Amino acid sequence: FGIHALLTVTITLSPVTAAAWSEKDATGKDIYPSLWNLAPENPLDFLVKDNKIIINAWNYQERLGLYKSLLNSSAKYFTAFGYQNSGNILWGLPVQHGWQFRTGRLADPSNVTSCGYEDGDLLCISVRSWWSCMNYYLAVIPFLGAVEAGLFGQLQYEIEILPPEERRSDFCYSVADCRTRIPNLMNDWKAYFEVKHKAKSPATFSSFKLDDALCLMWRAHVASIAYALPKFHDSLKYLSDPEANFGKDWANAVDFIAATYFSTDLLNTNNFQVFLPQRMLVVGDVIPFISDFSPQQNRVLLSLSALYKTNKITGGLLLSLWRKTMSTEEGRKLGQKLIADMAS
Repeated sequence: FGIHALLTVTITLSPVTAAAWSEKDATGKDIYPSLWNLAPENPLDFLVKDNKIIINAWNYQERLGLYKSLLNSSAKYFTAFGYQNSGNILWGLPVQHGWQFRTGRLADPSNVTSCGYEDGDLLCISVRSWWSCMNYYLAVIPFLGAVEAGLFGQLQYEIEILPPEERRSDFCYSVADCRTRIPNLMNDWKAYFEVKHKAKSPATFSSFKLDDALCLMWRAHVASIAYALPKFHDSLKYLSDPEANFGKDWANAVDFIAATYFSTDLLNTNNFQVFLPQRMLVVGDVIPFISDFSPQQNRVLLSLSALYKTNKITGGLLLSLWRKTMSTEEGRKLGQKLIADMAS
């Protein structure tokens, strides 16, 4: 069923994506996340106070800076995989975050505050946003894991992440704090960054199979989502039913994509995101008949929904079978091709 769903998406969508990417590639627009050029580039670009690097991860530009720091510091290991660090497999994280910001998914969905809205603080990331809370575990935790792994060298200051106004106990705020509270998750992200750090040189890392690096990255990625999903399930109440369902469909789809070791470089991620909805889903949106979405976007939403429902009905058997199929390099090549063909 999972292979059939992906094949359906592949067959129906492939011509459109190629045109979309060529247009972006030619103009240079929309390839990078919003405000990418203004984001901090390394840990020392953030506020330094009382011998601490203070980071407000509830500000879009600063959270984006976490990703930019990771990409800049790991760029030397990806020189063989693409021009200007475009082959870095961490691009999937900030590009996804940029899509969340651009489509209003980081704003306060309860409308109690003006956080994330143009008539308030546009760069504010709301702790009431399900998307932003899920993303915290795909931004702050990877960053702190990289700090612990030594990706940034020996920092002379301790890192401190500022807490949100609500739900403070649902997050951790420093390497030591996260190490104590979520050791397994920290281990997963640390392991990914340690592979490159221990390589000592780009030449050594180039000989390290990209497939193995993708394995470690996706393992940590899936672990972050699995940890955050139950923790923030109650935040779905702030979303419309169609948007909440899409969020669950999205989280489920990541498991299937992860099993293929899909390369989340800049090109692949941009190609893939063409099909994601350009706004929040609202009451009255019925998949696959959303009038202001393209036929391709509607079909993708329908496929993701079918994938989620089928996996749930089978008690997770579908995902287990898919992972078994993807457990060999040959199987993963098939899975990667199914996803890559969406954009060919």
